[in-house]
Amino acid sequence: MAEPITQKCKGARDLLPEDLEVFRYIESVFRRSCLSWGYSEVRTPTLEYLSLFTAAGTLTPSMLGHVYSFLDWDGWSGERVVLRPDGTIPIARLYAENSSRWESARLFYVTNVFVFEETGMESRERWQCGAEFINGGHPWGDVEVLSLAVEVLNNLGLSGVKILLSHAGVLGALIKELKLDKGEEARILDRVLDGDWEVLTTIASGEPAIRDLIPLILGTTGSHSAFMKNLKSLPYVPKSVSSAVDEFIKVTELLDALGIEYQVDVTSVRGFEYYTGVCFQFLYQGKKVGSGGRYDNLLPLIGGKRAPACGFALYVDPLMRVVSANNQPRTEQRVVIRCEDDTPEAIKTAFTLAGILRSRGLLVELSFAGLKPAAAHRWLVRVHRKLNGFSIIDREREQVRRVRSVNSVVDVVGGGL
Repeated sequence: MAEPITQKCKGARDLLPEDLEVFRYIESVFRRSCLSWGYSEVRTPTLEYLSLFTAAGTLTPSMLGHVYSFLDWDGWSGERVVLRPDGTIPIARLYAENSSRWESARLFYVTNVFVFEETGMESRERWQCGAEFINGGHPWGDVEVLSLAVEVLNNLGLSGVKILLSHAGVLGALIKELKLDKGEEARILDRVLDGDWEVLTTIASGEPAIRDLIPLILGTTGSHSAFMKNLKSLPYVPKSVSSAVDEFIKVTELLDALGIEYQVDVTSVRGFEYYTGVCFQFLYQGKKVGSGGRYDNLLPLIGGKRAPACGFALYVDPLMRVVSANNQPRTEQRVVIRCEDDTPEAIKTAFTLAGILRSRGLLVELSFAGLKPAAAHRWLVRVHRKLNGFSIIDREREQVRRVRSVNSVVDVVGGGL
């Protein structure tokens, strides 16, 4: 007889009660901020057509090599589908299919995405909290979504989050100015999308002035819009690059005005396959906890009308490692009702009392003889044998009180909150 399978899949993760408490706390902080900014919640299917992600290179080749894809069987004419590997592209598809409903849309979501990772040592199912501002204009749309993300991270109690800024338009224009043949440009672009910016400095062909300009731009760092303005004074800046730099400057000027600190690092962007403008990453204690950017060309790539758009995603898994649910203001306190008698009358009393307390917004757990409470609690109410009353133990104040009626229990426990 085969041994029972007791191991989860490689790269999968169980969320235990204490994990889910932190998860729900992050989710609630995120939802509260999004709703207060006028964003509406949506949810997209776990399954999407593969063509949504292959359309005109919406995902990098390395990303597409790590999707969970299979044939959606329908006789001999099934289409290939995937477990969504990205959160933004399905939102763009949702907007394109429902664009008649909105002129512009502020949307947010909490979702899981799936990425195959060969070793099984990293999570293959990853949770994101994301927000997208579609048809919202530039540059203030960029600053809005960035400010919203910063607010969420601040409300989660994370201080010292580092923001890295880049601009996909600047980098894309640089590559175009090299005037490479299509095959070489595609090869270089693939390497750049995977984070190898140094490859641009090794190109021997193309315009000599552009080759000289590349290391200057790639080495640009700073924490103020003045650093971006310095790019404009470099010896030779083509019009296409200059135009993208102007967009970048507008965003940094607004961030300066709002007092949002950032670090310009042109090479910090990774996998910007559908980004067209400013891109950003959020780092906390050296770990990436979120990213986002502008993607004005994404909707046409998947068959929709062109619309300016930008958004961000916060990564729940790394956030759970640094966020404590204890940061959440406690408005509810757990009550344990222990039934000391197994008679129908005593059990009925315990269930009745529990129902009344739950209707008052309290968390109530029933505990019977020999069963230990599952979680920490403040209140312990003992239902005594023969229904001669109740003992109320306030563990926080180390007080014990005896009462004779259900209403008295409700008054004591409710009044102690």
